[in-house]
Amino acid sequence: APGVYQLASLLVELDASDEASRILCADALYQMGCVEEAHKLLLLALSRNPQMSPILARLALLQLKKGFLYDGNQLLKKVIRIGDTSCLLPIMDIFKDEDRKLLQTHCHFRALTILKNKRED
Repeated sequence: APGVYQLASLLVELDASDEASRILCADALYQMGCVEEAHKLLLLALSRNPQMSPILARLALLQLKKGFLYDGNQLLKKVIRIGDTSCLLPIMDIFKDEDRKLLQTHCHFRALTILKNKRED
């Protein structure tokens, strides 16, 4: 992760508009345990491209990890509304096991709640 971070940082320096390198930087920071720095980097990337599902999905995980369920839900809803959920499966490979389980469990319980509410309506 430190080597990936250094390389991605260099790529961002060379081209500040390269969102893929910025995301790679954030992923490396996350892997190194620098969650706050990863969060800040993703927020910056989101301000440049508010409809980018890979950024939104990563931010959703970080919000859930911090215990901000409402914010995490809103970000996940936005990913679904955009319609580009293909980013979720590759991102799961990046997440640490405990965070992957957190996101899967959260999404599962959220889906069950939605289905239960629809049945009651």
